Amino acid sequence: MSSATATQVLTDRINRIEVSATMAITAEALKMKAAGIDLADFGAGEPHFSTPQHIKAAAIEAIEKNFTRYTAVAGIPEVRKAIVDRHAADFGTNYAVDECVFSAGGKLAIFNAVEVLINHGDEVIVPVPYWVSYKDIIEFAGGTPVFVQTSEAENFRVTAAMIEAAITPKTKAIILNTPSNPSGAVLPTADLYEIVRMAHKHGVYVLLDECYVYLSFSGEIVSGASCTECKEHIIVLGSLSKTYAMTGWRAGFALGPKPIIAAMSKLQSQSTSNTASMVQRASIAALVESQDCVVEMRKDYVKLRDRILEGFKSIPGLTCTVPEGAFYVYPNISAFIGKGGITSASDLASKLLTEAHVVVVPAEPFGTTEHIRLSYAVSADVIDKGVARIREYLAKLS
Repeated sequence: MSSATATQVLTDRINRIEVSATMAITAEALKMKAAGIDLADFGAGEPHFSTPQHIKAAAIEAIEKNFTRYTAVAGIPEVRKAIVDRHAADFGTNYAVDECVFSAGGKLAIFNAVEVLINHGDEVIVPVPYWVSYKDIIEFAGGTPVFVQTSEAENFRVTAAMIEAAITPKTKAIILNTPSNPSGAVLPTADLYEIVRMAHKHGVYVLLDECYVYLSFSGEIVSGASCTECKEHIIVLGSLSKTYAMTGWRAGFALGPKPIIAAMSKLQSQSTSNTASMVQRASIAALVESQDCVVEMRKDYVKLRDRILEGFKSIPGLTCTVPEGAFYVYPNISAFIGKGGITSASDLASKLLTEAHVVVVPAEPFGTTEHIRLSYAVSADVIDKGVARIREYLAKLS
């Protein structure tokens, strides 16, 4: 079957989306590693830590006790209670167990929320830069992403006024991701609350992507769901992946109004069904036992952030905002576009991979054109090696 014929066979909805940019970069890097090439890999956003031992032990115990059968689609009551209790303790929220669904990763929670909320023609406001999957998930559902441009000079800050100016009669939802992937920007608490309250006033849903909520370096861990008076228009989309170094476990969740959570559970019942039963037991251990591991990992990310930013100072022409959370830097590489045959951020990322053996993600899938994203959730040695290779390569372009 020819590629043209295959495209005609496929549905419009699958042709509306692209392969995840970060996953594509990761796949290419894996091929090069398999060929024996030494890479400085800043590509996929994945903690370099091992999953804490007490979490692994809980999963092993579940398997040994034969806790390996189907569970309720939304997750066992114990894991949902652990989620709502952790969120209540940290953010003062008041969700009930039936206002929670446990899903196979935070990405699935986002996907399901958009699928049950967004009709064809509905608009979803997305601040730029944005996580690569937002655009495709919205368009798969038939919605229209409405991008709100932010300023690098303002550290990619988005305000209620900026978002309100983008609201139309078709606006159904807003996606907020703080700390941000890719920029590491953190919404000031006052701005976050003002956006949530403004959206509530307009009857617009706020999808709070809290994947990195515990990886804020300011000393204040904040959730927009703390505005409990706006609860009917808030959907919290959470993940254990980055907080507890559990990326491969696929442990995510959503908190929200009971009818929306029920609809997400119904959709999940016809797709993945329940998350792996032993993962649910491991997630309970992560949520209810000591959170010291989270504190220690966060401290290490601050050191790694400072190390890579210090390294960037040795690269003339490269500028970078100071990320206040998550584990990404988003340097501006505009000074190098047009030099040495470099035509775009994607072109630079490709040549860094093939010629300098450094894995980065280009800006275009995040909605900007003059940046690359690096995950510094790696060892200090990888940071030093990678920065040296980038510096050497860029120097040749000058």
